[in-house]
Amino acid sequence: MHNKHIDVQYADLVREIISAPKKENRTGISTYAIACWDIRHDMAEGFPLLTTKKMGMKTIAAELECFIKGLHSKKEFHERNCHIWDEWCNPQKVPYGNDEASKAKMMTEDDLGRIYGVQWRDWKKYVKDEPSGLYKQESIDQLKKAIDILKNDPFGSPGRRNIVNAWNPAELDQMALPPCHYDFQLIVTLNHQGEKVLNLKWDQRSVDTMLGLPYNIASYALLLLLIAKEVGMVPGILMGTLGDVHVYENHIDGAQEQISRYPKALPKLEITNFTSLWDWKYTDFELIGYDSHPKIDFEIAV
Repeated sequence: MHNKHIDVQYADLVREIISAPKKENRTGISTYAIACWDIRHDMAEGFPLLTTKKMGMKTIAAELECFIKGLHSKKEFHERNCHIWDEWCNPQKVPYGNDEASKAKMMTEDDLGRIYGVQWRDWKKYVKDEPSGLYKQESIDQLKKAIDILKNDPFGSPGRRNIVNAWNPAELDQMALPPCHYDFQLIVTLNHQGEKVLNLKWDQRSVDTMLGLPYNIASYALLLLLIAKEVGMVPGILMGTLGDVHVYENHIDGAQEQISRYPKALPKLEITNFTSLWDWKYTDFELIGYDSHPKIDFEIAV
C-alpha cells in the first residue's frame, strides 16, 4: 500500500522506466517502457497535482468538463481554452497518419468522434422492437446511472458493479484516439465516523508518463471530488492501474530534470459555485497553496 507523496511515487516510476530497454511504436519516436504499475493517493493528503513541474489545472478542468458533458467538437474544447485534442480527429473524417500532410488535415477537422465523454454519456445499444422484430438504437447514460447508484444503492448489488467504460470495441474506429484510460470504478466504503467514503480507481492501457500521466492523475482526482460533492460523500482513495507505461526518448532530458527536483507540499482544491455535477464549469474551482517548480516542456507524440 502506497503512503508516499504523489511526486515521490511518480519519480520512482520514471526512474524504473528510463532504466528499461527501448521499444518501437506507431508514432515513430521510440520509448523506454515497462508493464504494470499502480499509483495510489489518499485525497485526505491533498490534491495530487504534481509539484516537481508547474501544471495547468484550468486546462485539465476544461477537458474534464467537456468529458462530463459528452462533447466531441474541438470548437467546444477551444471555447474553454483547451487545446489538448487539437492534433487528433475522428479517423472516419480524416484517416490517422503521422506524416505532415495527415497531421495538417487532422488539425483542421473539428469532429473528435465517439471519444471518452461521448461514451460516458451516450453509449449506444440496440434493442429488438416487438412485435416488428426490427432493432432500434437506444442510449445509455453511464455517468448518470453511476451517480444514481451512489445516491440510491451504494452498498447493494449495483454498488460493486459501478463502472463507467470508454472502451467500446464497436466504435474504436470512430474515436480520435482509442481511449488510453478506458474505464473507472466508483467504490463506496465507510470511515470510522460512519461517513460514506467515495473511492475511484481508473484503468489505463497506455501511459505517456511525462506528458499525459500527470494530467490523468489530476483529472480523475477532480472527477472524484466532483462526484463526491454531488452525492454527499467524503473523497477517499484515488488509484490508477497502468498497463504499457512509457517515456518517449525525446522526453529523457526533461524526465531526468523533473525527478531531480524535491517534492513540495500538495495544494488543496475546492469546488466553488457548485449546484450539480451536470452544471459545473471548468472555472468553478479554487486551487489553494499550489507551489511548484518551473514548467518543463515535453513535445507531444502524435
